[in-house]
Amino acid sequence: MHSMSPLTQLSFLSNRPFVTLPAEISDGKVIGLNAYQRVARQTDRLAGEGLELPILGLFGEVGSLLSALKKRNRDGSSLDRYRSAVVEELGDTLWYFANVASRGGLELVVLAQRMFRDLEDWDEVEYGHEFGSFADIQAIQDGPISETEFNKRATDLAGCVGDLLNDFRRDAFHRNRDKLSAHLVEIFRAIISAADASGISLEDAALENLYKTYSRWPIDFTYPPKFNSTGKSYEEFPEKMEIFISEEDHAEKSYVIMRCNELIIGDRLTDNKQEFDDYRFHDVFHFAFAVHLGWSPVLRALLHLKRKSDSNLDENQDGARAIIIEEGVATFIFARGLELNLFSNVSQVEYDLLKAIKDLISGYEVERCALWQWERAILDGFRVFRSLKEHRKGILSVDLKNHSLTFSPA
Repeated sequence: MHSMSPLTQLSFLSNRPFVTLPAEISDGKVIGLNAYQRVARQTDRLAGEGLELPILGLFGEVGSLLSALKKRNRDGSSLDRYRSAVVEELGDTLWYFANVASRGGLELVVLAQRMFRDLEDWDEVEYGHEFGSFADIQAIQDGPISETEFNKRATDLAGCVGDLLNDFRRDAFHRNRDKLSAHLVEIFRAIISAADASGISLEDAALENLYKTYSRWPIDFTYPPKFNSTGKSYEEFPEKMEIFISEEDHAEKSYVIMRCNELIIGDRLTDNKQEFDDYRFHDVFHFAFAVHLGWSPVLRALLHLKRKSDSNLDENQDGARAIIIEEGVATFIFARGLELNLFSNVSQVEYDLLKAIKDLISGYEVERCALWQWERAILDGFRVFRSLKEHRKGILSVDLKNHSLTFSPA
């Protein structure tokens, strides 16, 4: 029988992106329950003001959390492989839980106090208390947790959320906030118990959730500083470039050729596929990456800008593996674009695509870029791609300083 490790404070969590958090929950501070609830409420973009969507979201996230916890339990010694998944799912669960409470007019700090109350002292709580934190309501485990106990805690959480959903469907909370409060107290207890079982601190999960949220929807859209520079001007991307891109015929085939300062850069490209899909124009994505991420090992190679004066950067950030990773990302987003009409009339990129990209580029300098930067790179790249697909040739103006990418048909 497997046993679960006792609760430990995560020392590293994920490699966080360049993100600015609200001052009241900034890194290094103990996260207050009500402070977290206020910030989560500010990031609530669910439609309407009712309870239905956050309750359904909570139900879905608990299912995802239980799936991740099950993998931790099943794989025994390979628990670290699922640590980030459990942290993310637990953080998402907390976010939906906090917003159910907010929409129901209930404070997390009050729900936390009621977890330690009985019926006779249920109302002996302090409202508006700003000093309660996640650390105050989660105790460190004395020892390992058995598989049987682990499964029980996971099942209890699922059952509590299921009961909440059932009562909501019966309209049991109409003019009855106490009944909603009672449900949320039980769910809060179950969340803490599941967090203990998974060996994750709630504060870590809450903080990681906010990093993810503000990575996608930031307080302000501030681009991070440039990546590691060698101080050599001849190894830096130029602030502005003009690239002439044209489709030309040769030997009964159509190729795309790029010219910069009258010099051909890169190879002649075809679609490399039996069915034509104009992938031959995909280099625009590399330019979009450079504009919005400040990153493109592919362009560094094409433009002879590899940071060779620093052997570490040259080998590990600008080398063949990094180039393959970037080409893989470009191919991946192009395949998704084919499914979505090349992202025409689309204003945002779904999270599962952005998350998959973050997994692909883990360990490379670009991992510090926020999700909103990737979203802009994808949407901007496809905007130019659609124009190229229509006009077949033109001038691509690249402005890395002002983070803009424009296309003028020729």
